[in-house]
Order: sequence, then structure tokens, then C-alpha cells
Amino acid sequence: MQTPDALPARMFLLAYDPEHGRLTARSKLGKVLRAAALVDLQLSGNLVDEDGRARVTRAMAPADPVLAAVLEEVRGVGPRRWRHWIDRRPGAIVRRVRDDLDRSRLIKVEPHRILGIFPADRITVRQPLMRRQLLQAAHDTLRASRLVSRVDLRDASIVVLASTADLRTVVTKDQRARHKDRLAQLAVRVGPVVPALKKSLQQAQYSA
Repeated sequence: MQTPDALPARMFLLAYDPEHGRLTARSKLGKVLRAAALVDLQLSGNLVDEDGRARVTRAMAPADPVLAAVLEEVRGVGPRRWRHWIDRRPGAIVRRVRDDLDRSRLIKVEPHRILGIFPADRITVRQPLMRRQLLQAAHDTLRASRLVSRVDLRDASIVVLASTADLRTVVTKDQRARHKDRLAQLAVRVGPVVPALKKSLQQAQYSA
């Protein structure tokens, strides 16, 4: 099985808790996946930051259907602040990424009922080794022996976004504390989506 290249797909797989056999952080996963898509589009040159707003470029659109859909949203509405795009329909992207991974046979989705009443989906990662490899690549960006300026930005994006959202299947509480300064340095490299995600999650927590 080929490892998915798109950051939302990678983040979805890493949000899965193999010990308990379920997705974690469901209440904020949509925002994290939206942020991952925006970072991916920025790294590929499809989006650029213009005075704190996401602007579409003339770069070739991505082949990944989830990324292409987010890009079309931005193109259709025009430049808006990054947080606007993080907050936009977060539930929809969870379903899109899940369905895409299911079609690719990277996960298995089985409908069931909680307490025999409430409909839900049971998700299983078909390739646990792939997930472990993605997790190791993300953790490698935290190694002090690697210069912050030389780490792979896609792997760094995973660990920074996960840390920002306190996604502990990727970055544990202890890792966040031990690598606080390095995570801050990596966040600067990843760009404006990171502080936008932080503000979005803080506002959601405050509202709750």
C-alpha cells in the first residue's frame, strides 16, 4: 500500500488510537484536517499568504480530491483570513478524508450502533505499520541532532499541528513539554496556519 501524500489523510491516520481502536479528538479533528489541507496547499504553492489572508495562485491544482475541494472553496470565495478557512465546515472534511481512505483500502469503515441505538462508524486502520512509519517520521523532526532549518516541512507540519491541537496520539503531553522550544521554532517554519488553528481552537473552547 502506498503511503498517502496528502497531509489531511496522514493526520487522519495518526488521529487513530490503535490501543483503543478509535479516532481521538473528534470535536476538533475537522479543524485540524482543514488546517492540514491549508498547509499542504501552501507548501505546494497553490496558496500564499497575503496580509494574513489565503490567496490562490496559478499553480497546478492538486490531484488529491480533498485538497482540490478546499482549493476550489478558496478560489470561489476569494482571499479570507486563514482562520476563516479552518472554521469552514470542519465536519465535512472529516467525512471526505475518511471516505477517501476507505476507498483506498487504507482504513475499514463499518457501521454499527452504540448501545444498539445510536448510529456510528467503527474505523480500523488496515496498515498499522504505515501508521507507525508516519508517526516515526513526525517524531524525527523533534530530534535535537537535526537542524530545524533542514527538517522535512511536511513531517514538521504534522507534529506542529498535532501539538497545537493537543492531539496526543501524535505528540504526548510529555513530548510537548520537553520539545516546547523546538516546536515553536518548527511552527514558525510551517507558517500562518498554525496560529490561526490555535486561535480557532481557543475560541471553540471558550464558547463551549
